[in-house]
Amino acid sequence: MERSYEIPYPELGSVLGEQEIGVLTRLVTSGENLSGGRCREEFERCFREYLDVPYALSVTSGTVALEIAIRLLDLNEGDEVIATPQTYKASVQPLLNYPVKVRFCDVEPNTLNIDPGHFASLITSRTKAVILVHYGGLPCDMDAIMAIARRHGITVIEDCAHALGAEYRGRKPGALADIGCFSFHSSKNITTLGEGGMITLFDPALAERADRIRSNDADAVYRAQARTIGNTTSAHPWMLHPGTAFTHDCSTIRYGGTNATLAEPNAAVGTVQLAKLDRLVRRRAEIAAAYTDVLKQHPGVRMHEGPDPVRHAHHLYTFFADPADGILRDRLVSRLDALGVQMQLRYFPMHLLAEWRARGHAAGECPVAERLWFEQQVNLPCHPAMTDRQVGQVVSRLDTVLGQEARDQPIASVTTPTAEGWNR
Repeated sequence: MERSYEIPYPELGSVLGEQEIGVLTRLVTSGENLSGGRCREEFERCFREYLDVPYALSVTSGTVALEIAIRLLDLNEGDEVIATPQTYKASVQPLLNYPVKVRFCDVEPNTLNIDPGHFASLITSRTKAVILVHYGGLPCDMDAIMAIARRHGITVIEDCAHALGAEYRGRKPGALADIGCFSFHSSKNITTLGEGGMITLFDPALAERADRIRSNDADAVYRAQARTIGNTTSAHPWMLHPGTAFTHDCSTIRYGGTNATLAEPNAAVGTVQLAKLDRLVRRRAEIAAAYTDVLKQHPGVRMHEGPDPVRHAHHLYTFFADPADGILRDRLVSRLDALGVQMQLRYFPMHLLAEWRARGHAAGECPVAERLWFEQQVNLPCHPAMTDRQVGQVVSRLDTVLGQEARDQPIASVTTPTAEGWNR
C-alpha cells in the first residue's frame, strides 16, 4: 500500500482550473475538427511570441520533440554527440537508435549543467551536436557553450523541459541555440493535459523538415517535375490527396514521417496555461526563496545556483548536502521523509544505466555528476499548488533536521552508495 505524505512530491507541476474547463467545453461543443486546427495554430503563435523565435512546432510529447530534433542532425555511423548525464532518460534515449558514439559531458558542481570546459575537451572532428539540459530550470552557461559550438560547427540542442519561465541574459531558453525542445508533461511548469511538446527553431529548412516529419510526410528531398499519373482528373481537386504526386519527384528519402499532431484540446489548454506561466513561476520562486532562507542559516549545505543575470524557473528545487561537514544526504533525506516530506532524487546519472553501460560507458566517466548524485543532491517539493501552510511545514522540518545533522556525527548504520560497482 502506498504511503500518504503530508507534503507530497508533486505529480502535477501546474494548476488547472475554470479557464481550462471553459476552453475545453467551448471546443468540444463547437463541432470543430479536434486535430490540426485553429487551437494548434494559436498555441504555436503564442509560443513563438513568448520566446521570440521564428518557428515553434507543437508535437505530442517532449520525447517526440527530442526524437525529431535528433533526426534533423542526419547522424551517420561514426558520428559523435555530446550529452549531459544529469537528466531524465528521454533526453538521450533516442540516440540509442543511431550507430553513433555518445560522449557524456560532466557537470558544474553548483549548477548541474554541462561544464563548458569539459564540453570543449570532448570535441573531435566527428562531433555533430551537443544535447544540453537546463537542469531544474537553471539556464546553462550558453554564451560559453555557443562560442565553443560555433568554432567547431556543432549543432546545439536545448532540452528545455525544465526551463520554461527561465531567462538567460534577457533571453529565454529555447531561443538560445539551434533547436529547442519543450515538454508539457503533467509534471512540467505548464501542461497540455498530461502530454505535449514543442520544437523551436531558427533555420527555415529545418523547420520545414520538422513540420513534414510531425505531419506524416516523408522527410525527403523533392524537385519540381510535372507528372501524369494514370488518368485521374483534377476536376475535383478538393477530393484528392495526392501530396506531391503530380508535381514533384523525390531524389532522397531521409526518414519516414509520423503523426505527432498535438490535438486541439491539448493545444487549447496550452494557450491558457502559457498565459498563466509568469504567475506560476513567481509562485515557484516564492517557495524557493523560503527554502533558501532557511538553508543559508545552516553550514554544510550549498545552493543550486549560477552566475547572474539569470532567472531560475525552479522546476526543481535542489540543494547539496556536504558530507565533509557531517551532513549525510541519505540520512537527511530519510529524516525528512519520516516527517512527512516526500522526497525524490532527480536524476540518476544516465551513463550508468544498463543500456548505456552496454554501449561502453562506466563509472568514473563523469566524476562530478556521480559524486553529487550519490552523495549530495537533495530535491524538495516545489510546485505552485503548494499551500503556504505546506511550505511552512517544509521550512520548519528542514530547519529541525539540519539542526539534528549538525549535532550528529556520521553513524555506521547510514551508508551512502557510490558509483562503484556500476561498471559490472
